[in-house]
Amino acid sequence: MGTESSAPAYFAELVASVSAIEWPEGLDVHPIDAPTGLAPSALAFAADVTAGPGKHDRGTGRLIFLDDPSEPTGWGGRGRVIIFAQSPIEALMGGHDELAHVAWSWLTESLMLAGASYEHPSATVTRVVSVGFGDLASQGRGSQIEVRASWSPTSSDGRPHAEAWARFVLHLAGFEILPDGVVAMGV
Repeated sequence: MGTESSAPAYFAELVASVSAIEWPEGLDVHPIDAPTGLAPSALAFAADVTAGPGKHDRGTGRLIFLDDPSEPTGWGGRGRVIIFAQSPIEALMGGHDELAHVAWSWLTESLMLAGASYEHPSATVTRVVSVGFGDLASQGRGSQIEVRASWSPTSSDGRPHAEAWARFVLHLAGFEILPDGVVAMGV
């Protein structure tokens, strides 16, 4: 992680805003070492879904905040958020082309619900279908979805971006996306 003492004010504000987050229930979030060489200052987190509504209820994610006062070409500003999210899915879902579009809409909806202001979004959505053979034949068929995305926040407030990422990781793992203050009714 970048050090707060040597960080510019923008990065110090970003760190403070993210430090105040109470992560959602069912998501174990912890700081990790940020990648080096991408920006002068960086902050990173990893998350694992620890509970969920179905048999494919586990997911994982990574969140990286980058700060580069030189405003690299393509960022459109000094900050960049990079995320990764992955979750198992029903084997039959792995073959549906629409799934990539749905996953992208879940991410943009999560950003909107969190009130995250951003520019220059980009992403790839990958569906993986695997079949076990030989000693792994008992694993049968499996599928997972992976989303890698990035965008440029328009302020040093990292909180809505981190909250959107957390909401998205949970949604990809089978949880509903609900606006703050709205609770799902049990069935």
